[in-house]
Amino acid sequence: MSMAFGDAAFALVEIGRRLDARGWAPATSGNYSARLDDGSFAVTVSGKHKGRLTAADIMRVDADGNPLTPGKPSAETELHLAIYRAFPATGAVLHGHSPQAVGMSRAATGANEWVFRGHEMLKAFPGTTTHEAELRLPIVDNSQDMAVIDAAVSPALIQPGAMPAYLIRSHGLYAWGKDLDEAERVLEATEWLIAAELAEAGFRKGMA
Repeated sequence: MSMAFGDAAFALVEIGRRLDARGWAPATSGNYSARLDDGSFAVTVSGKHKGRLTAADIMRVDADGNPLTPGKPSAETELHLAIYRAFPATGAVLHGHSPQAVGMSRAATGANEWVFRGHEMLKAFPGTTTHEAELRLPIVDNSQDMAVIDAAVSPALIQPGAMPAYLIRSHGLYAWGKDLDEAERVLEATEWLIAAELAEAGFRKGMA
């Protein structure tokens, strides 16, 4: 699904405020994007605090990441565009930096995925209708070269059971959906699952 630029800018500003309020966008971290009805993309500019965004902090880029309006897009715009290319039905991509997601990625040393099973929250993901499901969250090592990250994670994203989300180790979480509402739901559900698994691990350790 796609949006007009003005509508997308307003929606991205509001999402920035909500995610910042939850502690998922500290400092100036995170970046968000939406597919526009003219084939371009609305993206957050680089270096802006996501809880204090205005419409002026949202810009347009083409499918190759070239600016179409004034501003400097995030260096991670390339990762957003890779998701849009790989999954043409995608209408929005959100990238957060919660301490829980980053902590899990660091604790799961050497792991290339985290598997969620049995959670009722799994039904929040597109196409999942039962808690008796198994969804896989790919984990990829961080790099300053976005092409390296994309090449490493792309094969995992098309495997059976892969979530519309992935973790960059020591960095943060990417999530996407057919529109901004779905992308936000995927991000929120994934963050909840991560927090629940960490809480369970801590409880089990305390009971040992």
